[in-house]
Amino acid sequence: MFTLNCSGRLLIFQQPIVMGIINATRDSFYSASRKPGTDEALRKAEQMINEGATILDIGGQSTRPGSELITAPEELERVLPVIEAINKAFPETILSADTYHSTVAEACIQTGASIINDISGGLFDDAMLATVAKLKAVFICMHIKGTPDTMHQKTIYENVTKEVLDHLIVRTEACRTAGINDVIIDPGFGFSKTIDHNFELLRNLAVFKMLQKPILLGISRKSTIFKTLGVTADEALNGTTVLHTLGLLNGANILRVHDVKEAAEAIKLVNRYTT
Repeated sequence: MFTLNCSGRLLIFQQPIVMGIINATRDSFYSASRKPGTDEALRKAEQMINEGATILDIGGQSTRPGSELITAPEELERVLPVIEAINKAFPETILSADTYHSTVAEACIQTGASIINDISGGLFDDAMLATVAKLKAVFICMHIKGTPDTMHQKTIYENVTKEVLDHLIVRTEACRTAGINDVIIDPGFGFSKTIDHNFELLRNLAVFKMLQKPILLGISRKSTIFKTLGVTADEALNGTTVLHTLGLLNGANILRVHDVKEAAEAIKLVNRYTT
């Protein structure tokens, strides 16, 4: 069982939990997840909370390949009003800020978030780990090679599971050295990885338990699913649920999802199957 200190609130993992995605963007790969206005984001937050989300992950920068890169001030303009509004309306809900900018991370924590979800694991901004440690925030440490602009060119591995594991060992140690007490790990499905790599990581997900950190599975509606099935992201819910089920059976502790109700149902059924 894992326990995380989320700004003084203890998050105890008695079973896997759901993290709902709210994108304060206009160019995320799944159009239905785009909630650029505060009112839209609040409605989506209420729906996700009612459907069983424990955490809401708010991001202002799309990280899909070829996405529009924005500055930290632009990102703050997008996410801070959303975090502030959701925190005010739903103060018991744990909020995560999806950013790799330390200045954005600090402002988001001060506004009501308690988790920083950094796709770079602290590598894109040298001040990120020290900032997270200073704020006593929870840190999601993800694997990526390159940047969102270049990651599609960096998909060569001799052994993807071993290399991702080795990378996360190094980065979680960097987190510990910086003074971060609460870390979640994310193998980075879809980031600098081919479809075959993603399926291999999913099969080997239990290997990452050796890090003794909660494991986040972020595969919802991604191209691994819709390209394999020959459908679109809009049509990838069933495939997402299948891979969520496999991930849960292989040790996932957090499902980061666009569709909370279906993910919560998968957790309930897998729990019934395994107990």
